[in-house]
Amino acid sequence: MADSRRNKNRCSFCGRSEDEVGFLITGMNGFICDSCAMQAYEITQEAMGKKNAGASSLNLKELPKPQEIKAFLDQYVIGQDDAKRYLSVSVYNHYKRLLQKDSGDDVEIEKSNIIMVGSTGTGKTLLARTIAKLLHVPFTIVDATVLTEAGYVGEDIESILTRLLQVADYNVPEAERGIVFIDEIDKIARKGDNPSITRDVSGEGVQQGLLKLLEGSVVNVPPQGGRKHPEQKMIPVNTKNILFICGGAFDGIEKKIAQRLNAHVVGYNAVRSAANIDKNNLMQYIAPQDLKAFGLIPEIIGRLPVLTYLNPLDRTAMRAILTEPKNSIIKQYVKLFEMDGVKLAFEDAVYEYVVDKAIEYKLGARGLRSIVETIMMDAMFEIPSEQKDTFVVTLDYARQQLEKANVARLQNA
Repeated sequence: MADSRRNKNRCSFCGRSEDEVGFLITGMNGFICDSCAMQAYEITQEAMGKKNAGASSLNLKELPKPQEIKAFLDQYVIGQDDAKRYLSVSVYNHYKRLLQKDSGDDVEIEKSNIIMVGSTGTGKTLLARTIAKLLHVPFTIVDATVLTEAGYVGEDIESILTRLLQVADYNVPEAERGIVFIDEIDKIARKGDNPSITRDVSGEGVQQGLLKLLEGSVVNVPPQGGRKHPEQKMIPVNTKNILFICGGAFDGIEKKIAQRLNAHVVGYNAVRSAANIDKNNLMQYIAPQDLKAFGLIPEIIGRLPVLTYLNPLDRTAMRAILTEPKNSIIKQYVKLFEMDGVKLAFEDAVYEYVVDKAIEYKLGARGLRSIVETIMMDAMFEIPSEQKDTFVVTLDYARQQLEKANVARLQNA
């Protein structure tokens, strides 16, 4: 029995025999068990992480230039050239600001926080998600609708930085030079231009709390979120070098812009200037005072110095969004069918029909997706179980599917 134990293969690291481990991996001159292999992997990952932690320094020559950033955005987002230019320059300047400490002069570059205004479905969140693929710094997207004042049901302001810490794997120096996109910033506007006499727990109070983050200060951040783990140790994070990009639909702000543009209605010059205004795209005339009239406090507007807008999508842009971007709606469905071995094709008339309906529904690019989803639902349900190599979506089929869905919804109502 002693001979049989002696002749068994053993792990060269821990010495256990093949009977005492899950399995042995055979090498040239020895063996390693599954347990030791896992430990070796973990040790390697930890060592590589420490090695790379200090090696992630930025180099100005390697950074993407503003034109390169915009060219990358052009592959995924149709139109919106003004917003892309503002975003590209701000992100590039953020990189340069991080490198500024290496210079010897006393000129200090301040943060250029951005606010993007545009109606729903024009691409604000898509721009943020796309630029995140290109960045060399931690990037996170947070939603302002869940934020409330401290002590009320909802999330505290500090939860914004909790998300950034998680993206940076709790590496505080990395998180302190990251970028945060705050979506739906218009949802924390106060209810009117005048200070409210009632409690506004998800409006003006949240804006006041955001001031210290946008300006730059040391904030104690709960690493696992504040409400459910009150015993956790706080992590101090300095927001001085964190770039904040805010986006919101600001539904109804066109009325504020129109009121401001028509403020002076006396005299010949007023008539001439009114004639030059594009009433179909008032968003391009947006100014900081319009944000104040909508319900943002002056202090927060001052901390978002870069104001840009997104144009409403016209018919040409909607048609291009369907097919041209790398992750276009049609390409996504073609890919889904391709995974089932089915070649999917659309008649050109279907694209025009989908665009017509999307313009009718006034939901922007999201409307395109919901219409195509409705048209393709029956096909996606049936075709995976059928032996088909190709499927062509005709105009008659698309019209029939959409009408059938609308009738079904009316019957359910």
